[in-house]
Amino acid sequence: MPPLVELEDIYKIYYMGDNEVHALDGISLKIEKGEFVALIGKSGSGKSTCMNIMGCLDVATKGTYRLNGKDISNYTDDELAEVRNKMLGFIFQQYNLLPKLTLLENVALPLLYAGMSDSEQKERALNALERVELRDKAKNFPSQLSGGQQQRVSIARALAGNPSVILADEPTGALDSKTGRDVMMFLKKLHEEGNTIVLITHDNSIAAQAERVVRITDGKIVYDGPAEGDEMVSKQDKAGGV
Repeated sequence: MPPLVELEDIYKIYYMGDNEVHALDGISLKIEKGEFVALIGKSGSGKSTCMNIMGCLDVATKGTYRLNGKDISNYTDDELAEVRNKMLGFIFQQYNLLPKLTLLENVALPLLYAGMSDSEQKERALNALERVELRDKAKNFPSQLSGGQQQRVSIARALAGNPSVILADEPTGALDSKTGRDVMMFLKKLHEEGNTIVLITHDNSIAAQAERVVRITDGKIVYDGPAEGDEMVSKQDKAGGV
């Protein structure tokens, strides 16, 4: 079986006048099905650019991106949109819930774009809300929920389409430490159920809870291995995590 995610010699280059800025500088990375990987780096390190390419929100300047063995490096915008809708689930720091839609409608929205029937949308959305223990609030609106509950709704939305990969971009960044621990508990649970999760973070204590850490500095991977093998993450883990 090919890796689920494979980046091969990926560059992302921006031009500022006569200068080249390498947001990503020859990154190669493989992620297997069922892994829980933390992609960590400081602001400006290239981790968000890497996530955007993995999430088909941006394209590399050069290099090859294979998703589930298929080279999607030269896909059109419409083809990339289809990949995002059918294979990828996103969890964002700011939840990105629509305030005028109920939780059920928010979770079902990507399924509507995927062309599913109303009955299938409802069934999948309710099942996803049940997985994050919010089915009883399906008719509520986002404003009626706490920040942690809203983030769980965004997790449900990511799950509803049964994606191959879940990309979680700073999922605890807008939460207090206790609520952040609760959200991480849900992500760990999803991983235990067999989901592939890529967690993007700048926080060593968050990265320490993944199985594998990929650390990016100045557009290059400087560490790729077990969480306990990364010196910065290991120190944070020993200090008690989040």
